[in-house]
Amino acid sequence: MNPSHIVVSKVSKVFQTADQRQLVALKDIELEIPQGQFVCLLGPSGCGKSTLLNAIAGFALPSAGRIIADGKEVTAPGPERGMVFQEYALFPWMTVEKNIAFGLEIKGLPQAQITAKVDQLLGMLSLSDFKHRFPKDLSGGMRQRVAIARVLALDSPIMLMDEPFGALDALTRRNLQDELLRIWAELKKTIIFVTHSIEEAIYLADRIVVMTYRPGTVKRDLVVELPRMRDPASAEFNALKRELGQLVMEEQQRHHNDELRMAAVD
Repeated sequence: MNPSHIVVSKVSKVFQTADQRQLVALKDIELEIPQGQFVCLLGPSGCGKSTLLNAIAGFALPSAGRIIADGKEVTAPGPERGMVFQEYALFPWMTVEKNIAFGLEIKGLPQAQITAKVDQLLGMLSLSDFKHRFPKDLSGGMRQRVAIARVLALDSPIMLMDEPFGALDALTRRNLQDELLRIWAELKKTIIFVTHSIEEAIYLADRIVVMTYRPGTVKRDLVVELPRMRDPASAEFNALKRELGQLVMEEQQRHHNDELRMAAVD
């Protein structure tokens, strides 16, 4: 087992609502993630998946507890933690090439080194023919490839991914899942990937952390032992899909019951 690359210790997160109530989004989260592991955070909307990811990224620090990433306590965003968002977050006025190069230019690297790195990533993600295009000229899948390349350019050992394929059609989504698995196997990144798709979690992850509906806690921490490449049509895949589906359905029912209680109070 590799040493822990990310340690989440008794992490809680409380938000203040507009009507001055306290909303407990996360409660006493405990996780240890070894270097190079691919982990999916799974659960329905409102279970705190993205809140936990943002805490690890350093965008929204926990109200209690601590997070260690790459040997350092997380107190702010850092270059060792690259973030890929669902919305692509590309600069619309920059070409594909310039978007990927942006972080390297900020770091002040020599131009020859930047060019070599960008060309390598353009080839790795099948973007070479689109290097001079602007984001508006690309499909959603191509934009997400650029967003992934921009994070890879910084050589962050940890990749944090917040439902990056959620807005894509099924075929593009599967193609990018396979691309991501290939990159992960080649570069040995530690990946934390937020999804609400049970099939996506099983297809991608070494390990699936199922979270409870608010407050978000760890409901089940499950190692996926299916060999790669995984076949979604196999009996083993579907047995695990049913098991996880039951867990997620329980939390969706809790969410529904909570909404009914709040409506009754109002």
